[in-house]
Amino acid sequence: MRQGGEAEAPASAATDWLRRNRDGGARPGGAAPRPGRALRRALGAAVRLVYPAACAACGAAADAEFGLCPACWRDAGFLGGLVCDACGTGLPGTDPGEPVLCDDCLALDRPWARGRAVMDYGATARRMVLALKHGDRLELARPMGDWMAQAAAPILVPGMVVAPVPLHWLRLLRRRSNQAALLSARIAHRAGLEHVPDLLIRARRTPSQDGRDRQGRFENLAGAIRPHPRRRARIAGRHVLRVDDVLTSGATLAAATEACLQGGAAAVSVVAFARVAKGG
Repeated sequence: MRQGGEAEAPASAATDWLRRNRDGGARPGGAAPRPGRALRRALGAAVRLVYPAACAACGAAADAEFGLCPACWRDAGFLGGLVCDACGTGLPGTDPGEPVLCDDCLALDRPWARGRAVMDYGATARRMVLALKHGDRLELARPMGDWMAQAAAPILVPGMVVAPVPLHWLRLLRRRSNQAALLSARIAHRAGLEHVPDLLIRARRTPSQDGRDRQGRFENLAGAIRPHPRRRARIAGRHVLRVDDVLTSGATLAAATEACLQGGAAAVSVVAFARVAKGG
């Protein structure tokens, strides 16, 4: 990944969508950009002269819109190279050419097929997640979702349906938005995949996961997430990508995965913006 918010995608069929969107000004046959696009770029440059780009995490000066300042970039802990194929956490060593799992995922037997995350849940990720979730910084869904789409590129498959972890309707009223749904919408847009924000529902309101140990987190969510009765046809036989902001124990994504499988999904993969390290 490159400083400033952009990242290099792996060369694979799963990243065709990124290559299609990389050159925003080029047209078939080498034709010049449309005048409207050139005007938008000029206006954007003028706006940046008056309002310089700010770091998406801390608000300090940054090189590009929705990018990170040098300090936040150093702290970000982007997960690249060899990662666990189930949760995306970074692993030591070089890529053996086949999927590998971390100790956590070997011990827990995740119900989903594959998983990825963008960065460690350090100071940079924490600021961005909390700003999106509780600070009304809804514009952060764009860079966060773009990074998630790129991290998930190796596990995307044609015909996949993208859906967020659901919120109970009372919690949704209080927050006014589901941060996972904002992220999943951006991922689906970038990847050219179908987005179904209400694929699953929270059948009952659950207390916060904060302060619970791993067993308590799983028990708290038992039976809480179910397929939406009117969306079962969108699940049956499909590969589903479940989206959440943070992966800690994996209890929430496990409950969502099990609901998808009960609804007839062929397989489920997951992506989170941040991965909490074991013991974190």
